[in-house]
Amino acid sequence: MVQTASKLLTLDEFLQLPETKPAQEYIGGKIIQKPMPQGKHSKIQWDLLTAINGHVIPLRLAHAFPELRCTFGDRSIVPDIVVLLWERIPLDENGEIADVVKTYPDWTIEILSPGQSQTKVTSNILHCLDYGCSLGWLIDPEERSVLVFPPRQQPSIFYNQGYLLPTPDFLGDLKLTVGQIFGWLKL
Repeated sequence: MVQTASKLLTLDEFLQLPETKPAQEYIGGKIIQKPMPQGKHSKIQWDLLTAINGHVIPLRLAHAFPELRCTFGDRSIVPDIVVLLWERIPLDENGEIADVVKTYPDWTIEILSPGQSQTKVTSNILHCLDYGCSLGWLIDPEERSVLVFPPRQQPSIFYNQGYLLPTPDFLGDLKLTVGQIFGWLKL
């Protein structure tokens, strides 16, 4: 859903609004409602978070967060999964994770929901890459594909179940395949 009011809000005005469920994003002066995640989206999100965090947290390399609002550039977006390098996780005065994250993800992952605009989601991934993100993924459960966006390169699409997916260099030896990601949908 797109804001229909005649006056566009500034980013600062948007950030003063209460959070909603599902989340709203601020893009180009407009408020855009994210769709409510459904079954396939939620299952892939949970298992991918578990796989990434099981690998990176013990080594204090990074941390993957679900639906974490990131405000940078002229946008405030809520990717499905945000991975931040350990040293880039913003902390508050108590040494705890800050509530407000004013930086780009180091790895941004979006999982397409039914009826969601692939163009809007791709635009958010490209925005992240423009600001320093090292990799973007767009997972499409319906097509059983993963579109991988490296910075300053042509994106690649992965359909083959056995293909090893590119992951950011900072993850070391984390290995994920297309088949593994969509295999999580089976119970």
